[in-house]
Amino acid sequence: MVDFKDLELCRDRDFCGGCTYQGVAYEEQLANKFGEVKALLEKKGIDTERLLPIEPSPERYGYRNKMEYTFGDMEKGGPMTLGMHRKKHFMSIITVDECQLVHEDFNIILRETLEFVRDRGYTHYHKKKHTGLMRNLVIRRGVRTGEILINIVTTSEEGFDEAGFTEMISALPLENTVVGILRTINDRPADAVYCDELRILKGRDYYNEEIMGLKFRVNAFAFFQTNVDAVENLYSYALGLIDDFENKNAFDLYCGTGTISQVLARKASEVIGVDIVEEAIEGAKSAAALNGIANCRFIAGDCFKVLESIDDKPEVIVVDPPRVGMSTDAMDKIISYGVDQIVYISCNPKSLAENLYYMQYYGYEVVSVKPFDNFPGTKHVECVCLLSRN
Repeated sequence: MVDFKDLELCRDRDFCGGCTYQGVAYEEQLANKFGEVKALLEKKGIDTERLLPIEPSPERYGYRNKMEYTFGDMEKGGPMTLGMHRKKHFMSIITVDECQLVHEDFNIILRETLEFVRDRGYTHYHKKKHTGLMRNLVIRRGVRTGEILINIVTTSEEGFDEAGFTEMISALPLENTVVGILRTINDRPADAVYCDELRILKGRDYYNEEIMGLKFRVNAFAFFQTNVDAVENLYSYALGLIDDFENKNAFDLYCGTGTISQVLARKASEVIGVDIVEEAIEGAKSAAALNGIANCRFIAGDCFKVLESIDDKPEVIVVDPPRVGMSTDAMDKIISYGVDQIVYISCNPKSLAENLYYMQYYGYEVVSVKPFDNFPGTKHVECVCLLSRN
């Protein structure tokens, strides 16, 4: 465990936009996030007497299990850098090899990878010219298993020393264990990690993780929760709000990789998980098979369209939508089921307030809203809300 009192202000705080709360006492961070949620609820006429205290993160530093770094330069024509986009300067990349939000192994891997490409004179991908070799470095870590997956992303230009990179990574003195070294070929112009070709240089293309007593195989491009300890607290709280789901049919909407679905399945009769991201649904199916859970059914597609296409009727509903919240069509369909309780997990208090206003108008009471600080040092705040039918 890292004691935040022992850490100095980040070296890169003036340039990197990752931590908006650098130098702000944690109690003040929590108060600001709580105040943001309260103000957004008040603006939509939601009774803030139902707003519960914010839940701190179990860890304030070193909690991120994934980082996606970009190759570039800090100044035009300057030396190669590897890290994050500079605040208000999209074309500039700042090297962040002292980041406090990740395990120290991430910083070591970043630092040595940058030295490796500099020594060989490789060029970085130029976003406007669409030329150059080096694009991204993606590091993922199993917090509970101590497994690390490393993915170096390049264009298809010739010259990258795969054997040398693998040897260098394998020799690093890390606390965690590197279980896979990958190279992704990406020739698309967009500034994002796409996979035109995936090469396994060593090991495997996934790492193992455990959450809520469940096992997951997380591949190089799969979505997975960023702060494992914090989200486990959030999920435990959210499921504890449901009075009873034993032997009932449950819907887990916007289910991601199906963690909540599988926990519900331990008592529920059947659980249907829905998510628009096909890779997430495939991950959910694999995890359910890995955990021996047979009473989960996962469907890929738009939430409203999927619900319109099936005849199943839920008795319990959990929703965990993306930042934009739920569409009115989806909310109308969910409301039409008339279930007694709906648990709403939100990663954006603004869209949460808008959705609660709508559902309150159409017959659901907001019983409680509890904020969770799953991303200390950043502006993000999550919430768990319980709605009951009037």
